[in-house]
Amino acid sequence: MAENRLKREMEVRSTQERPKQWAPAELLPEPDKEPGFAYRWIRVATLNQSDPRNLSGKLREGWEPVAIEEQPKFRLLADPNSRFQGNIEIGGLLLCKTPTEFVEQRNAHVHKQTQAQTEAVDNTLMRQSDSRMPLFNERKSSTSFGRG
Repeated sequence: MAENRLKREMEVRSTQERPKQWAPAELLPEPDKEPGFAYRWIRVATLNQSDPRNLSGKLREGWEPVAIEEQPKFRLLADPNSRFQGNIEIGGLLLCKTPTEFVEQRNAHVHKQTQAQTEAVDNTLMRQSDSRMPLFNERKSSTSFGRG
């Protein structure tokens, strides 16, 4: 009866292990965040055509390229034929950083601009309103699921 048993060394626990899941590779890996800075991938080329206008605009906004020494995990991923030697470029995108204060100031500026444009559209709309058939400007939205 004891001869039908497997030896303890031959038992395998692979049946008890969780099956491994395949996951697609990230197109753009996430950089290690440095406190006080925001990171962004900025387009420097599209279909091997350089885009100096986009890059120069972003540099004037305060974005600066990240040196490869600051993010050593990108050393193998960076494009060896890049025009930006010493920086991190992957697929026509350059990793840049800027202080978080600049990002907050930019967001506030864009929000203010959006509000001004919305008010201008509302004013134009209400100017066309007639007392016989008034226009209503409701800024509410709702979401419902199912019936009822």
